[in-house]
Amino acid sequence: MRTVEREIEIDASPETVWEILTDLEAYDEWNPFISSAEGAIERDERLRVRVEPPGGRPMSFKPVVKTVEQNGRIVWIGRLFVPNLLDGRHEFIIEPAVDGVRFLQRETFAGILVPIFLDVESVERGFDEMNEALKRRAETAG
Repeated sequence: MRTVEREIEIDASPETVWEILTDLEAYDEWNPFISSAEGAIERDERLRVRVEPPGGRPMSFKPVVKTVEQNGRIVWIGRLFVPNLLDGRHEFIIEPAVDGVRFLQRETFAGILVPIFLDVESVERGFDEMNEALKRRAETAG
């Protein structure tokens, strides 16, 4: 297993950040890492997601939403074809901070193809780019 984690402080309310994260149809307007997403952020719902890691190969997959905590946390699990080949557990976490929120993205990768296909630096850059874009959008909302 391998975990990649990146965080950022955002001067906005948890509700504002949540609204942006759950508006999947608008991802193509602001999100450089997850360039498109379709579906409903509801437990056991299957999404359609396209990620474009910087310097990496774009990939589309259909994760299943596992956890939804209003204004706090979303978890989905995606996999390449079959379980234990290349699985990813992606978390978006919104926590109160002194001036707004702390936003954290975490992905835990598992499976036999992780050592071959996981480009940690590309994923980290993608998370950082998305986090910065989310910060800009949230801090200028309203």
